[in-house]
Amino acid sequence: MTIMPARIIHIGIERPWQEVYAYASRPENMALWASGLAAGLTRDGEDWIGDGGPVGKVRIRFAPQNPFGILDHTVTMENGLAVENPLRVVANGQGAEIMFTLFGRPDLDDTTFEADAAHVLKDLKALKSLLEDKR
Repeated sequence: MTIMPARIIHIGIERPWQEVYAYASRPENMALWASGLAAGLTRDGEDWIGDGGPVGKVRIRFAPQNPFGILDHTVTMENGLAVENPLRVVANGQGAEIMFTLFGRPDLDDTTFEADAAHVLKDLKALKSLLEDKR
């Protein structure tokens, strides 16, 4: 059994968790806050196709809508590598906490892992800004 290094990257958002979940769970909104998918997503059956920038085209399968704030998604790269991305929204007082679990992979060095973590935090900050500015 292999346990990969992991980091939970999170940020509080001053909006009810249900509103954060409703907004973040819409793939159509991801281009507005998930910079790696800034070109947008196109529906392809159960999946969504996006331009992942330097990694090329990606296929994304999202967790079904649910009442638990689960936004997990699997990103499959053009080379067939599937990356699981656990993403959760939970209540934090009257607001929300959104948490992304970033896993290290054997093909990534420490510098790339740190860059990925910084990228995720940047995206979560963009989501926070979008939602808090909507008030």
